[in-house]
Amino acid sequence: MVTAFAFALAVTLVELLLPSYNLLVDKNISIDYTNGLIWLVAISLILVIGLFTGSYPAFYLSGFQPVKVLKGKIDAAKGGSTPRKVLVVLQFTTSIALIIGTVVIYQQIQHVKNRDMGYDRENLIQIWTNNELETNFQTIRNELVATGAVKSICKSNSPVTSIFSNQDVKWQGMPGDTRVAFSTIATEYDYTETMGVKMIMGRDFSRDFPSDSSAVVINQAALKMIGFEEPLGQKLEWGGDQFEIVGVMQDMVMADAMAVVQPLMMYLIPDWSSTITIRLNKTEDINAAIAQVESVFKKHNPNYPFEYKFTDEIFNRKFANINLISRLAGIFGGLAIAITCLGLLGLAAFTAEQRTKELGIRKVMGATVSSLVMLVSKDFTRLVLIAFLLAAPLAWWYLNEFLMRYEYRIEIGYWVFGIVGGFALLLTVLIVSTQALKAATANPTKSLRSE
Repeated sequence: MVTAFAFALAVTLVELLLPSYNLLVDKNISIDYTNGLIWLVAISLILVIGLFTGSYPAFYLSGFQPVKVLKGKIDAAKGGSTPRKVLVVLQFTTSIALIIGTVVIYQQIQHVKNRDMGYDRENLIQIWTNNELETNFQTIRNELVATGAVKSICKSNSPVTSIFSNQDVKWQGMPGDTRVAFSTIATEYDYTETMGVKMIMGRDFSRDFPSDSSAVVINQAALKMIGFEEPLGQKLEWGGDQFEIVGVMQDMVMADAMAVVQPLMMYLIPDWSSTITIRLNKTEDINAAIAQVESVFKKHNPNYPFEYKFTDEIFNRKFANINLISRLAGIFGGLAIAITCLGLLGLAAFTAEQRTKELGIRKVMGATVSSLVMLVSKDFTRLVLIAFLLAAPLAWWYLNEFLMRYEYRIEIGYWVFGIVGGFALLLTVLIVSTQALKAATANPTKSLRSE
């Protein structure tokens, strides 16, 4: 009956929380109550759980000899406490592991978000290009700058948050059997200015240098791979053509925010583009600036709606999966803690009730309330320490495996385990102390009246 009531309450909670859960995981999950399989599984669970929870005490108590029970020579509570302690340890093990996982995943997310991405995402918007925009690009550029809302504009074959092209590159002195693919950006002028990328050596493509059509700009990762001490003026070969290195720019984290930056080369190929990137001037009224940009695009591209994305929004989407894992781990960790606290509270109340006479005798013999509380609490402290010793290595192993999938990752700090273990211990002491204090402050004459 209790299990059936719990099932009904659980279904009610699921229906109430399902919309929020769907919003959290960005899914549309629903329960088809007309499906007979669902009811078959549900009824089976109710019966199995009900029979199991009822059978254990029945088998346990039926094992006692009636003569000894009637003479009061059997303490049923002594042996029956072991399964409860085992369950509390397992619950605390799960809770501690989930909390440690939540903290470490959160650290990994913040570690990547605080990483130097090599470019400035603030006030940067991206627009997919088309034939009309390509044809009118120079006019659009001039009119956008003239509005005062735009600081710089460029176009490229991929947005700054992605890599769409990789090309095999050769250079003088590389091993003959080596095949190296560099990430490729085809761009127009003003790329580094628009993206906010710092030039380490040399320069970006310039309208003052007509020969830049056969020039290339590389990043720091490419310079490290090539190994040139003086890269400016050196040649790279791509597609059978020679390109002169005119600049080295700072590494940009583009495709995968948690990966090591790959070697990259940038060519001046205005006709190879898919994206227009615009840097807006800093303003308190960003909507007004967007409206000015929209008016220019509608003027020269009337057949298409004006659609844009902020670069920082696109960048944050890269963390959707790991953010979801972090939120779910936090939610389930909270649920595990709540369930564990309920079990611990029940066990503490049961233990305090069973030791009422013992505590009364100790109090009569001069024991203080604080010493009695510590006496009851130390047994539960052992349970939490056992749970911690089980959870810590399991969490450390799993989280290390989890983090290995990311090239740019944190090292798990031992302080995380200490803080989470301390939190679990503090929670235990607080819960147990309430019941222990209640038993320790009881009038000993009442508990000893039957003796």
